[in-house]
Amino acid sequence: MCGIFGIISKTKINKKDLNLLVKYSQQRGKDSSGLIYMDHGRYNICRADHNIDKLLSKTKPYQSSVVFGHSRLITNGLSDNQPVIRDNVFVLHNGIIINDEEIWKDLSIERKYKIDSEVIAGIVLEHLKNGRSINDIADVIMKKCIGIVSCAIVIQDIGKIILVSNNGSLHIGSKNDATYFASENYALTEIGCENISQIRRSFKILDIPIPTNLIWHLNDLKIRTENLIPEFIFDKTQESLLQYKKHNLKRCSKCILPETMPYIRFNDQGVCNYCLSYKPRNDPKPKEELFKMVEPYRKKNGLECIVPFSGGRDSCYGLHLIVNELELKPVTYTYDWGMVTDLGRRNISRMCAELGVENIIIAADISKKRRNIKMNLEAWLKSPNLGMMALLTAGDKHFFRYVEEVKKQTGVQLNLWGINPLEVTHFKTGFLGIEPDFEEMRVYSSGVMKQLRYHFKRFSAMLHSPGYFNSSLWDTLSGEYYRSFTKKKDYYHIFDYWRWDEDIVNKVLIDQYNWEVAPDTSTTWRIGDGTAAFYNYVYYTVAGFTEHDTFRSNQIREGQITREKALELVEDENRPRYQNIRWYLDTLGMDFERVIKIVNSIEKLHKD
Repeated sequence: MCGIFGIISKTKINKKDLNLLVKYSQQRGKDSSGLIYMDHGRYNICRADHNIDKLLSKTKPYQSSVVFGHSRLITNGLSDNQPVIRDNVFVLHNGIIINDEEIWKDLSIERKYKIDSEVIAGIVLEHLKNGRSINDIADVIMKKCIGIVSCAIVIQDIGKIILVSNNGSLHIGSKNDATYFASENYALTEIGCENISQIRRSFKILDIPIPTNLIWHLNDLKIRTENLIPEFIFDKTQESLLQYKKHNLKRCSKCILPETMPYIRFNDQGVCNYCLSYKPRNDPKPKEELFKMVEPYRKKNGLECIVPFSGGRDSCYGLHLIVNELELKPVTYTYDWGMVTDLGRRNISRMCAELGVENIIIAADISKKRRNIKMNLEAWLKSPNLGMMALLTAGDKHFFRYVEEVKKQTGVQLNLWGINPLEVTHFKTGFLGIEPDFEEMRVYSSGVMKQLRYHFKRFSAMLHSPGYFNSSLWDTLSGEYYRSFTKKKDYYHIFDYWRWDEDIVNKVLIDQYNWEVAPDTSTTWRIGDGTAAFYNYVYYTVAGFTEHDTFRSNQIREGQITREKALELVEDENRPRYQNIRWYLDTLGMDFERVIKIVNSIEKLHKD
């Protein structure tokens, strides 16, 4: 996924405008970059595994009349960068094509690279080889490809560029004698373009100069030493290190919470205080209230709401409801902080393509975020404390911060969140010494005093391992500030008005959208989260339960499943997810064997 952009001018391009396009493309990813521009009668193509600012300063393509480029969040094919080049066809692609391997089987063109975007060039070459009109290329691409396809296809020998998008993440406008395109409307607005329109389930074909020399020049700039997408190779010896024992724990007679749950107490009937204090959370208000509430936000034209979108099952089902039930025109917003798995990204691509919904991505500095996590995990390993596990996911809290940025860029105020009301865990702060607040109705607690108490407890725990006092502190604190302290406007939860039912959610996503599930677990929860498998392994190994036990216990209290069914489910769901844990530690550059052996040696809270 990336930000793509371009300028087609009758004279040399406007340097200031190009710099603005580059600036706004970078918010979608800085992992790699690429440029196509005309120089001395031929196209120069530069690809780099660093940010586009650095690439632009090296190439300085300001004398050209055409410049196309991208700033990429790497999702597929680390070693094969964009633009993808095949003969006289150059492709810049924003999105993920899910079924590229199947498409290649039907093409006579030979595949050369690992990157999914190459299949677009393959389709174009096959189409032209068969003597078909370029006017039909876009339709063929949109028909064959599953997943987001927003792309610019340069065919240099006939002097054409085809702009295609099946979900609307591509916009085109004009200024003076030039045509501009970008992944987002805001970039063109800031430049001062006129006649801006969205390319959604459609295409545009534009004229570009035919080079006098069709032999293009390629310059690949590679300096990165770390691997942002580690290759997974199954290691049976490693997998055998992951322990999974059935623990003989006393559990609540009503739910399944065990005796190792922080602050748990049982009455004479064996019922825990979590059950006795529970208030129904999955008891939605009438849907009519939601329809009435969103009415002022409806427009004759344009976007009507923002949907924060992780690619997890709840945000995906929420988007389904917003489009098909509320009949709103949404734009999805994804914050990628480096722990969104490839599976999660593919499900984002599936849903947005199928529903024709634009996806705005704001990507963190992935390498920096992962360094932050690594520093904190190393500190944790020196002084393991279950109450400090949440620090490993603190980097994702900027999700809340950037909603305001997206509101500013789109001019859309309403944001609808698909947060599951049954995900309240209590134990994550309980292990830090904070008693459960049974009156709290939100998954994320707020309030100044609650947050100050939490930070005091966490600071006290940090003193036992000085490694926590590192350069990630500001990122952690600022993210938590935006989540817990800032006032949220036009902010609503769709499951406050729609009853959440796991069977319905799974059936709709899998049957209607061919939503992808994980190969290493039976649950559909947290499968797009790169951190979940690791922290749940720690919780189970040390305390004998995970967040699956708390989630299933909430379902029991809501009358959604029986206690017997919950025990059956968690027995499977609590099994170690080797592939996901391995991915997590590999992306952090940490030794799997060392980390797991330390976790396994931690003193247990249970006797067996």
